[in-house]
This record gives sequence, C-alpha cells and structure tokens, in this order.
Amino acid sequence: MNSSNQTIAAGAVAEYNQCPVIALVVPCYNEEEALPVTAPTLIGVLDRMVEEGIASGESFVLCVDDGSKDHTWSIIEKLHERYPRLLAISLAHNRGQQNAMLAGLMTVRPICDAAITLDADLQDSPDAIIEMVKEYRNGADIVYGVRSSRKSDSWFKRNSARAFYKLQRRLGLETIYDHSEFRLMDRRALDCLSEYGESNIFLRGIMPHIGLNSAIVRYDRSARNAGETKYSVGKLISISIDGITSFTAQPMRLIFMVGVALLLLDVFIGIWVLVSLFLGKAISGWASIMLSIWFLGSLMLIALGIIGEYIGKIFVEVKNRPRYAIAKEILK
Repeated sequence: MNSSNQTIAAGAVAEYNQCPVIALVVPCYNEEEALPVTAPTLIGVLDRMVEEGIASGESFVLCVDDGSKDHTWSIIEKLHERYPRLLAISLAHNRGQQNAMLAGLMTVRPICDAAITLDADLQDSPDAIIEMVKEYRNGADIVYGVRSSRKSDSWFKRNSARAFYKLQRRLGLETIYDHSEFRLMDRRALDCLSEYGESNIFLRGIMPHIGLNSAIVRYDRSARNAGETKYSVGKLISISIDGITSFTAQPMRLIFMVGVALLLLDVFIGIWVLVSLFLGKAISGWASIMLSIWFLGSLMLIALGIIGEYIGKIFVEVKNRPRYAIAKEILK
C-alpha cells in the first residue's frame, strides 16, 4: 500500500473511531413474544447507522429484564449467543418501567456516548432512532421522540391522554406533549440524571427539568409487534399520580384555595341563616343538610387522599432504599 492510500485509510479509521457509541436501552417485562422480533430489528438499525457512518461499531442493545415471570431472560440469553451486541441485565424484582429504564441508563452510562430508551414492542419507530442520533450529532443533548398524531388510539385513550397533559400543565408540571419514554440522552444528560436521588422517579418530568440542549423527532407510532400491552388503565392512572405528586405541590395549594372559597361561602350562608331566623322563616331542611354533609365529607376525603399521597412519598424517600438490585447481567 502506498503512502497516499495509507493516509486515506488512517483518516477513515480516525473518522470511524469518532463515531459515537449508541446504546439502545429496552426495558422488558414479560416480553417473550416480542423479543425474537425486536432484537434483530434493533441490531439491524445499529448496523444501518454504522454503515452510514453516524454510529460506532461498538454500539449495542441493552435489554433490562424487569423481574419477568415468563421466559424473557432465557430468550435474552439465546439472543445474545446469536447477536453478541445484545447485552442484558436482570433485576432481582419487578420495579416498574421507570426504575428499569433508570437501571439500564446507569449501566450504559460509562460505556456509551448516548443512550436511547424505547419499548420492547417496537411501537417506537426504528427509523426515528436514526433521526435522533443525527440530532444528537448536530448538538442536542436530549432528543425527544414525539408522536405525530394519536389517530391509532381509541377514543378513550386519546382523550384521556390529552386531559392528562393539560392537567399536568395546569398543575405546574413541565412535560413534552405526546412524548412518553422514547428519547435520547447523551453522556452529559446521563451524568445530570445520576444526580437525581429520589425513589419516586418520573423520567418524563425530570428530562425538561434537566434542561440542556434539546430537539424533537416526530414519528408515527405503530401497533405492537407481538404480545399484549402491559399498561392497564390502573397503571396509567398510577403513573399520572406519581408524575404530578413528584414534581409539584399545586394540588395541596388547590385544596387550600377550595377551603378559602368554602369559608367565604359559609359566611354568606351564615348571614342568610341568621336573617331567616330573625324573620321567622327558618325551616328545617333535611335535603339541604344531607347534601352539605355529603359534599363536604367527599371534599375532606379527597383532600386527605392528596395529602396522604405526599406523606407516602416522604415516607418512601426518607428510607433512602436502593431503587433496584441487579441479579444477573450479560455485559460482554
């Protein structure tokens, strides 16, 4: 090989080494049906990025088994034998999607330049992954995957999601509309995330709070590639409550404002009762008394429930227990 060819080859190697190492972090809970399809698809996406020169050949997929009760882990082990770039960790107990993603992000943090979290069902567009990496290479520290529309959702899911985002904004919680957990974070963002020590973690709320340079990639969400969704209505409501109570005390302020409004109303009612009494028009009204009791009783129970949510979070936080424990790992 002559000197000019050697120079070109050396330049190509240098450019290749400068490509970022991308980690695709995939939380998995009972995904034995989806993983045989998801794994080769994501490996194929990494291969495309390597061929296009936008990602390093050391890029990899990290599956996080969140204490699955099916054969998810054994399937991951078999997939690793076929695809060495598919790595994995297994949590000792089911800790929920938020903690599973956090475990994966903290695992890949020292060994990647940027990490992308996405679901195991491939509803998040693989093509959007490539666009995210391009935005990162253009200077974005955090890239949000945002749905272009919700036409594929049912009427209930579409309208409940809109109501949820509007409620979050009204209560002072900053989130990205129509963004779930599909996002890219570079090493600087991961370092910032590692400083957040709360046990009740809500990543969708933390990301805008971190700040840094951000970008948005829009995509069309697809149907699940296999299996059934793990998000029941109860889980979605639980996530909503955790998100609101983890980032804002506005609900308790609303309770106070309602109490003030009721106090003013009581003043007018008291004046009306006294006037009626002096004019001899006071009539005992069973219906009005019962309605008042039920209304105020319900209001007090709601208020106690909201306060209880905050006290419960304080109870969990002061214990300072580990958020997860890794039982098994495949990192080579």
